[in-house]
Amino acid sequence: MKIAIVSDTHDNLLNIRKAVEVINENDVDLVIHAGDYVSPFTAKEFKKLNCKMVGVFGNNDGDKVMLLKKFEGIAEIKDLIIEEIGGRRIFVTHGVNENVVKNAFCFGFDMVIFGHTHKLLIDENDGRLLINPGELCGYLTNKATFVILNLKNMRYEIISL
Repeated sequence: MKIAIVSDTHDNLLNIRKAVEVINENDVDLVIHAGDYVSPFTAKEFKKLNCKMVGVFGNNDGDKVMLLKKFEGIAEIKDLIIEEIGGRRIFVTHGVNENVVKNAFCFGFDMVIFGHTHKLLIDENDGRLLINPGELCGYLTNKATFVILNLKNMRYEIISL
């Protein structure tokens, strides 16, 4: 199973459109969004995905009710995701601190995914992954990135737009 991990799209419709094209070309099975969609109108671009999408709210997602409404049938958005996906226990949040990561790994999670910092980070430790896919918007770092990950072998590719 292949997943794409995106975060901090911040209304950048052009980059969302480009990412959706790459995701569809790579036969991804699931997109995980680690928050900060920002505006409900971004749903229009995500609707073009050929796979399921799940995500969490970010700190800049002001109108959560309208986001849920516009993403209905496109993505399930929650405050946190704690699920088994493709045989891997995954914890997804927007913001994170060191204690959250340590506790998540203590509880047997294979992967912790977060956003918020806009900084790409992939840390591998004992077969577990800590992933921040960076920012898809590219506003703060001038680098629009996301990650495609094969859950079977935990190999990943960083995609730069």
